Amino acid sequence: MDTWSLEKAGYAPSDAAADGNRFLCANGYMGLRGVPEEAGSERFPAVTLAGVYDRREDRWREPVNAPHGLTVWVSLNGEPMTADGTATLRHTVGIGYRHGLWRRETDFGPLLLRSTRFASMADCHLLADRMTLEVREAGEVQIRVGISTDIWDINGPHLSGFRFRAGEALRCEAETGEKRITVAVSQAVQADFEAAEDIRTGPDGLFRVLTRSVRAGESLTLSVYAAVFTSQDGPEPGQAAEDACLRAKAGGFDACLRKHRDAWEAIWRRCEVVTEGDDEAALAMHASQYHLNCVAPRHADNMSIPARGLSGQTYKGAVFWDSEMFFFPMFVHTQPEIARSLLRYRIETLPGALKKAEEYGYRGAFYAWESQEGGREGCTDFNVVDVFTHRPVRTYFRDKQIHISADIAYAMSRYYGITGDRSLLEEGGARVILECARFCLSRANTHMDSDEADYADVIGPDEYHERVTNNAFTNRIILSCLRSALHLRDVFRDCPERYDALLRELRYEKDLELIRSLAARIRGPRRRSGVIEQFDGYFGLEDCPLDTVRGRLRDPREYWGGDHGVAGTTQIIKQADVIAMMALFPDDFGDDEVARNWDYYEPRTEHGSSLSACMYALTACRMGRPEKAWDLFMKTASIDITGGGKQWAGEIYIGGTHPASNGGAWMIAALGFAGLRMKGGVPELHPHLPRQLKRLTFPIEAGGRGWLVEVTHEGGRILPR
Repeated sequence: MDTWSLEKAGYAPSDAAADGNRFLCANGYMGLRGVPEEAGSERFPAVTLAGVYDRREDRWREPVNAPHGLTVWVSLNGEPMTADGTATLRHTVGIGYRHGLWRRETDFGPLLLRSTRFASMADCHLLADRMTLEVREAGEVQIRVGISTDIWDINGPHLSGFRFRAGEALRCEAETGEKRITVAVSQAVQADFEAAEDIRTGPDGLFRVLTRSVRAGESLTLSVYAAVFTSQDGPEPGQAAEDACLRAKAGGFDACLRKHRDAWEAIWRRCEVVTEGDDEAALAMHASQYHLNCVAPRHADNMSIPARGLSGQTYKGAVFWDSEMFFFPMFVHTQPEIARSLLRYRIETLPGALKKAEEYGYRGAFYAWESQEGGREGCTDFNVVDVFTHRPVRTYFRDKQIHISADIAYAMSRYYGITGDRSLLEEGGARVILECARFCLSRANTHMDSDEADYADVIGPDEYHERVTNNAFTNRIILSCLRSALHLRDVFRDCPERYDALLRELRYEKDLELIRSLAARIRGPRRRSGVIEQFDGYFGLEDCPLDTVRGRLRDPREYWGGDHGVAGTTQIIKQADVIAMMALFPDDFGDDEVARNWDYYEPRTEHGSSLSACMYALTACRMGRPEKAWDLFMKTASIDITGGGKQWAGEIYIGGTHPASNGGAWMIAALGFAGLRMKGGVPELHPHLPRQLKRLTFPIEAGGRGWLVEVTHEGGRILPR
């Protein structure tokens, strides 16, 4: 079994959305959905740009899809050759995870079409495609290759004022509606054959039409280069795109491919998890690592990763807590410069978090639940549509998921603890921690008749239960934030004047004493027979089986949570909540307590989020139940192979790739099966290898040093690299 490739035979238009995700090519700057070159907007093609957003009228803001520079239509003797056409005899599509190579082969009978394309990991602005036509029937071939403006948008259109220019390279420029950001795409073509050429401009774009008489047995090869720049990259994006295209053409497809492959090899040397003993697991692990690595912002040092990566516009292209809790662990242990970028994004969006807190009447930093550029809150008051009334449903994600600020402080502190690199704290990270702690202080409730402080009207990770009091996860992650703020003095022990200057600048001296008091008073979790109550009153909710609640659905797209959702009045939860707390703070809980809570909450968890399974798997390893963890690992790691995960929340399409699951797969393998822990910047192992694996190896970096971790059933060892 090839554990580096995924292939699918046949073409069904109904699979276009899922296949676009499954066979995605991306390089951090943009994502190219895995649909055929000739696909129109009804088949969901897209070149989704990182960090470029637009809002059309009163619809949701979302990332912008650029004009498609790798659009190719082929016809033979006037017959269109399309994957979903009636003439198609056979069609296969595949992705090679080692180097991010998309492949297709389509047999039309009189013509066989093969192509390979990629989003260059060596040049983030470049896309390339090599197409070969094997002609079996004499006649006339026409190839229409160019830049398509038939753009798929969920809440668009986002581009207008299209301008075209033709020459050795084609050029298309347009502007977004909200901020007038210029998006420029250029395309150049390299053919190993002569053909009559015509330039055509129409409502669907700018195209070069190549026409040639062919004989049976003839083979034609076409290399297509496309480059994308925006005015956020520099002052002349159109010229920059054209220059990049012509450079690629001058170097040739093979040279571009070689540089791209070399870049991917460098990535794999730093992070590849090798699993021996189960080929399906190896394939799933490679898929997960590919999908997370291909959306990492290597072209910038201050960007994060949206919840659906670069697979399209779902979830508004927003950055969630996924960034700190699920993407961050793999990167901080293998490619810390990317983890640093994720956190620099939070440093640079601190002004937006300060503004949001002020709007709600609090001090400090209240980060956006769905963060778009500048830290702008992308989450709306009405985030779900009722499938029966078709009316928007009031949700409270943006208002009540206050744990987001503490999550960010947690990751900021973890970065220093794992890497030993204090510079991020010096360059704004310490300020972020202090402002997040100030928000937690401002948001706390105190009571005249009690020494305890608590948090009411919140939402924890389990979004099916809104506006609860004393969510155990929220209280514990906030306590971590408060302790991180207090710990900063020790971090800056060798230069206390720098720390004291920051306190003076923020007028923080009084807050520091209040934070110390709050940390000592914050309400701990309540227990019943050793089971932690997820929030006040949770044990009083209807306790019924998951299948009972599922059976109450009248439409499979129904939203389970909120005031009218089928789960809201029951103990059925969306995802790991108490168990997530135990996974993040393992030293707080004994093995028996973890097991008791796992056994209680797992049957009551719908796993309605792709964030859930990995937290249960991590704690299953902790309990010495690697076989339980194995099933959850396979579910997590294979999600972008199977196309799993929810596709709808009410009437809102939420499909796409699952970077959080991808990061979760690494977490299960490294932190669960291998039991990797960092103590004072030094790695140690507590392995729980499942019987399905014979050997597990992976590289890590910490404190400027590299190690290779190896785990077998005989034990584990850490070797210097």
